[in-house]
Amino acid sequence: METIINNKYKVQSVRDLTDSTYVVRINRYGMQFKAGQNLNLGLAGDTEKRDYSIYSGINDDYLEILVKEVDEGLVSKKLKRLNPGDQLEVDGPFGFFTIKEEDENSRKFLFIASGTGIAPFHSIMRSHPGIDFKIIHGIRYSNEAYEKTHYPKGNYISCVSQDKKGDFIGRVTDYVKQNPVNKDTLIYLCGNVNMIYDVFDILKEQGVPSENLHAEVYF
Repeated sequence: METIINNKYKVQSVRDLTDSTYVVRINRYGMQFKAGQNLNLGLAGDTEKRDYSIYSGINDDYLEILVKEVDEGLVSKKLKRLNPGDQLEVDGPFGFFTIKEEDENSRKFLFIASGTGIAPFHSIMRSHPGIDFKIIHGIRYSNEAYEKTHYPKGNYISCVSQDKKGDFIGRVTDYVKQNPVNKDTLIYLCGNVNMIYDVFDILKEQGVPSENLHAEVYF
């Protein structure tokens, strides 16, 4: 069995989802993590590193991250050019954006994401397949519904703002306004900070207690 040396993880593959979004798969080397946590990583020997939520599940024998290439990105452009066998320096896992064991089989979950903020929810879904959940995913175009077939039918709703091919035409905020949330639901939000603030305000108006709200700002 291969062992990890100086936090260097070997790349297995890069899987394109759109022209600018892709999944990097690396060797796991037995790393233990909780679904919803993140990794800090970059190319081996490079000083630039970024935090990415883990996209894969706790039972997968590999690690994956979901990456959006951005024009000014110092790391995302380099990760897209990776080849199998290349090495990344990886630290972690970090973070507390996780579900509690006592809630897993007794509570309903609503996961609200924008863009690649869906990554931790993909990990949670793969790691805890028995949970009662729904995902609301805010995206601009329908082709950004990243690997939506991975989710059980009816559990994933794309809210598309720039074309007419989504499950819901409009923004996440529009969907939440039109579909009030049960006050007992545990709600996790990940993505754009403005989306999170706006949805928080809507949910509080609907009577959802603040202790049921959990957020991770992704960008």
